[in-house]
Formats: sequence, structure tokens, C-alpha cells
Amino acid sequence: MLLARIYVKQGCVDAYLELARATDTAVQASEPGMIHHTFNQDPDDPQAFVWSEVYANDEAFSTHVSNPPVQEYLKKHAELGDGFSIEVYGTVGNACRTLMESFGLPLKIFETRLGYSRV
Repeated sequence: MLLARIYVKQGCVDAYLELARATDTAVQASEPGMIHHTFNQDPDDPQAFVWSEVYANDEAFSTHVSNPPVQEYLKKHAELGDGFSIEVYGTVGNACRTLMESFGLPLKIFETRLGYSRV
């Protein structure tokens, strides 16, 4: 599970919501390995949002970040957003970890020690 915490610049929320909607629609249509993808607004700060994403496997993450609509989203985030950090909950392989680290964004990976998921 990946949580991408973002902050939207003042006056850009409506444009960002449209960008997020278009990206979400494209991801749903083109990424069968993305099994959960939501965009959630912070109840205490209308400019703070969280993408929550669950991938079928490491390959699905790689597919996601190389997907052209996601690349376009990241470019437009640079114009409309003012912060981007990533938290990962679960164990990822070395290649996937290296890919995640290559973006240069704040990243924290919480390795799974026990438990299960039915997602």
C-alpha cells in the first residue's frame, strides 16, 4: 500500500481536482495491477490530499509510474502542487525500492513484520 501525501497551492484546488480525476480515470482504464486507487481530502485542511494506492505486485508499481497519464500528472503537479511525500506500507523488492528512491521525493517504507491483507 502506498500513500502519496500532497499539498495543493493556494487557489489551485479546483484545477488539481480535475487533474486528479483525469489521472484516476486513465489509471483505472489502463492498469489492471492497480487494485485500489483513491484521492482523499484531509478533513482539516482543504489543500491537503492523499492518494491511497494498492498494487498487485512490484511490477504494477513500475507500470504505474511509467504510465503516460501518470507522467503527465507529475508534470502538472509541479505547477499546481506544493508538496509530495510517499509512505509505503508493505515489503517491496530491491528493484522496486531503487525505483521509488530514484524520484528524489521524501520516502518512508514501513516493512511488514506480520499480519495479512484480503485486498
